[in-house]
Amino acid sequence: MEKIMPNRLDRGFYQYQEEFEKKAIEVLRSGWYIMGKELEAFEREFATYIGSKYCVGLASGLDALWIAFRALKISKGDEVIVQGNTYIASVMGITLNGATPVFVEPDEYFNIDADKIEEKITSKTKAILVVHLYGQASNMSKIRALCDKYDLKLVEDCAQSHGASFDGKTTGTFGDIGCFSFYPSKNLGAFGDGGAIVTDNEEIAEFIRIFRNYGSEKRYHNKIVGANSRLDEIQAGLLRVRLGHLNEMTDEKNKLSLRYLEELSNDKIVLPKIRKGATHIWHQFVIRCPYRDELMKYLDEQGIGTIIHYPIPPHLSEAYSYLGMNKGDLPITEEYADTVLSIPLYNGMKKEEQDYVISRINAF
Repeated sequence: MEKIMPNRLDRGFYQYQEEFEKKAIEVLRSGWYIMGKELEAFEREFATYIGSKYCVGLASGLDALWIAFRALKISKGDEVIVQGNTYIASVMGITLNGATPVFVEPDEYFNIDADKIEEKITSKTKAILVVHLYGQASNMSKIRALCDKYDLKLVEDCAQSHGASFDGKTTGTFGDIGCFSFYPSKNLGAFGDGGAIVTDNEEIAEFIRIFRNYGSEKRYHNKIVGANSRLDEIQAGLLRVRLGHLNEMTDEKNKLSLRYLEELSNDKIVLPKIRKGATHIWHQFVIRCPYRDELMKYLDEQGIGTIIHYPIPPHLSEAYSYLGMNKGDLPITEEYADTVLSIPLYNGMKKEEQDYVISRINAF
């Protein structure tokens, strides 16, 4: 058997190869490659899928985050609460605007511990950034109530949670702005970089539409100093194809993950849990193991690839050394960073591949 990779993007392509190729040719032949009808159609279709009034396509998930905080006028002197164990891009969305991240420990589901947020709220707190990590929706009823109580903005980082829900409501629709990434490995992945924001606020949507295009509503009439952050026509078109199959792709990942949950059995491994009321779209299947490095080496020798999401928490990264935080400041976050491991999971994964992964992990 060839080496089993942690992710296989080619399989997801081959599942719908004909449709992707047809759409790519259609866009190439159209002669229109930026801000055209494919983008308009995708924005409309994705807003409908998420259950939002507006969607604005952007160049990346990081752009969605930092532009979201710009639109909410969050800047120097402001604090934004965020979980400690997220990918560093979430934190960059805050700090690129000059604001300060205030870290909260995660819960047993890898998401922000809603019970630990209130103690971190100060007079400088302006927003909470919720990250629906690995594809599972966070505890949104508690977080929404805190935002209402303290009059805080709520931004959701849905880079990994396209279509996940909490109490029947989709991630990205609880707050002021939902931020999405369409990086190729995401459940709704493009064939390059891409991102979007969703919102029910017309004013915010309009600001971001202008901001993404050099701050201009009409060509050469620049209202504000903006950015160049646009979702290309070809990516929008290809995303429309994938969006049409997203539910069946999510179902496939659910079945694979359910099989892992039922058949992985090793007392050295902690399996992921699903919160009551939350759905999980399984962007990653993340186990925990106190002998993580030995497990990785062993699996690699058996021809099974794995990835650590994420080995260095943002508060201990060189980029954020200026925050003055040290090892030991966020013990749960740090323990997760030392023990988490993402095992192979992708659309088009074959039964014999999963059989082999399960048998090897159980034998460790």
